[in-house]
Amino acid sequence: MSFTPESLFDELAALPEGRSLPPVADWHPERSGRIDITIDSHGNWHHEGALIRRPAMVKLFSTILRHDEDGYCLVTPAERLLIEVEDVPFAAVELAARGAGLASELLFRTNVDDYVLAGPQHALWVKDPLDNPRPYIRVRGGLNARLNRAVFYQLVDLSQVIDGAHCVYSDGERFVLGPA
Repeated sequence: MSFTPESLFDELAALPEGRSLPPVADWHPERSGRIDITIDSHGNWHHEGALIRRPAMVKLFSTILRHDEDGYCLVTPAERLLIEVEDVPFAAVELAARGAGLASELLFRTNVDDYVLAGPQHALWVKDPLDNPRPYIRVRGGLNARLNRAVFYQLVDLSQVIDGAHCVYSDGERFVLGPA
């Protein structure tokens, strides 16, 4: 499905304020355990080694995901189940950009249809920018997304060189992608 950045920004602006998410930070169930769910480095969810092929199920699970000191877990009011995450739980799969310079806005869509505007609340950073650049964005509540290759290349194309580094602006913040 194709879109223009302006139409996407307009569509999102018309939605009610934020997607309603369960208050997982407030849930502290007594029952806890582990479930054989793994999120691979591309943001794909697996159960007992098999890819979960139902996008609606993955989206539902993503709404009850939390990152605690001992790892990632699925949380309900009744129980907390640890899962395995190879890198980060989400992948940024699409980027819409509008504006220029300090007035730029960079809007990312994740593989679970969360929309994230890079800025003060949603930092953008690159791990190991010289040898093996891995770009990330903060999604919500300590949960991050890794930008897929196409999105990262698009971001680099939008960058400008400032003080010897590739940089982008979004929502008034400057983010360094790596050396020029």
